[in-house]
Amino acid sequence: MKKIFLACAAFATMIGTYSCTKLDVPVESQYVKSNFPTTDADYTALLGTIYSNLSSSYAVPYWRMQDMSTDEAILPARDGNFDDGGQYRQLHYHTWTFDHPNVISVWQWGFGGINTCNRIITVINASSSTAAKKASSIAEVRAMRALYLYFMMDLYGNVPIITDFPVTTQPANQPRAKVYEFIESELKAVLPLLPAKSSNAATNVSQYGRPTKGMVFALLAKMYLNSGVYINSNRYQETVAMCDSVQNNTNYFLDAKFRDIFLPTNGPQINETIFAVPYDQQIPGNQFTRFGFFYYLAQAYGFNVGLSIAMSTTPEFYNRFNIPGDDRTKTWLAGPQYYPDGNGGFTSQPVYYPTGTAGVPANTQINIKPDLILTGLKPMDLGNDVLNAQSEGVRSIKYYPDVNIIQATRLNSNDVPVFRLADIYLMKAEAILRGATPTTINGDFQSPLTLVNKLRTRAHAQVATSIDLDGLLDERARELSWEAWRRNDLIRYGLFEKEYPLPVAGGKTDDLKMNTDPTRRLYPIPSTELKTNPNLKQNPGY
Repeated sequence: MKKIFLACAAFATMIGTYSCTKLDVPVESQYVKSNFPTTDADYTALLGTIYSNLSSSYAVPYWRMQDMSTDEAILPARDGNFDDGGQYRQLHYHTWTFDHPNVISVWQWGFGGINTCNRIITVINASSSTAAKKASSIAEVRAMRALYLYFMMDLYGNVPIITDFPVTTQPANQPRAKVYEFIESELKAVLPLLPAKSSNAATNVSQYGRPTKGMVFALLAKMYLNSGVYINSNRYQETVAMCDSVQNNTNYFLDAKFRDIFLPTNGPQINETIFAVPYDQQIPGNQFTRFGFFYYLAQAYGFNVGLSIAMSTTPEFYNRFNIPGDDRTKTWLAGPQYYPDGNGGFTSQPVYYPTGTAGVPANTQINIKPDLILTGLKPMDLGNDVLNAQSEGVRSIKYYPDVNIIQATRLNSNDVPVFRLADIYLMKAEAILRGATPTTINGDFQSPLTLVNKLRTRAHAQVATSIDLDGLLDERARELSWEAWRRNDLIRYGLFEKEYPLPVAGGKTDDLKMNTDPTRRLYPIPSTELKTNPNLKQNPGY
């Protein structure tokens, strides 16, 4: 089973998601000092709450804050449908406020995960387990706590550093540089105690979805590449060093087929995955098909459930998928539609609108249009007629639709990568373009161009003859679309505030404009936290 670890976690007692300012959190774990677990299976169940919390919001609310605030993803209204109080257009136009639902829920998700990590550390420390078992288990928990804190630092900037359980003092914000330093020190401290990716398949199954040395190296590489943003100091050579540390483990290598990485059957057999969030029909959180598919294709893909027609990408972003032969272009639904081959590709058999679809002539082939044309009648609204407005907007099927999707949950079984080797190649290439010295790994001299062409060759795309920073950003868009890194990339490139206005039909004007204030590079401290904790200070601009 690809989800052995998370399946065990399902039996662990779930802890509610608590904000870091709720100080009277009751201990609800099934484990206390008197009955602390002793077997590996018991430990797995204990630590499972950390991972069930992670999966609960990573693939929807967290992902929205990272990708729907950019050109990569947009959820327009369709004659008022899918507006949901304006929360999606607020993300698109950078007009969110401190009471935006994702601003609140993702803060609580992140600090709820940190709270759970701290709770588990106290239980482990109080146990009678061997010193070695305590050390290895606590290292795993600290690595996950560092990952949660990185997410919070990246989104909110100056956030509290919380290591106690229970929390007895209202925590105050810490400068982003201090949070960065804490995360770095934690990762370096636990690194020697974490396992490395193995050549043994059974070992990799047990490690899957859990911290490894490779995950620590990848997270440090991400931090160092963004150091100019986080601490106003560039650390590009350290970025290269961390990328090389990943590559020195030859058990990480590119998979032969790009599409295999994201299929519903993905899992520990994917060779380039460094850290992923596992999902299946019992692990809720991945609903990409529910929000971003095209409803009228459902039967062609082998299921018949209620799905959205709303979420897509922008024309400006999709225009980057223009390289001849590139398999990565097949991750989008655009133009005339054909039956899927079940393995990430398409057959030559056209897909027609179901018989009796209102306003659609019989035997009309489904045609998805890249352009998004606003009506000007309602905010960020396309209208809702089937052949025009509903079919506007290229849809992503990077996380290939799961035939096991059911109406009750509409969940996908596709695991969602957080770090993978392709990102390591691209981070290293960018660091070198920004001034770091190229290195040789296992006899392979790696220039930015050779690193990019490794990915293009795997995707059967035309190889590049040169690469610069602008081209590398486009390559990151093609390779890492919908993997929750676009906001991070655009901020690092100084392009997060760039406007890409959508056309309006009939010569009308769109009254909504993007807020281009650079303070929007950080989200606000949520209103709920400010009300309950006077020690928290709001970010500038809010």
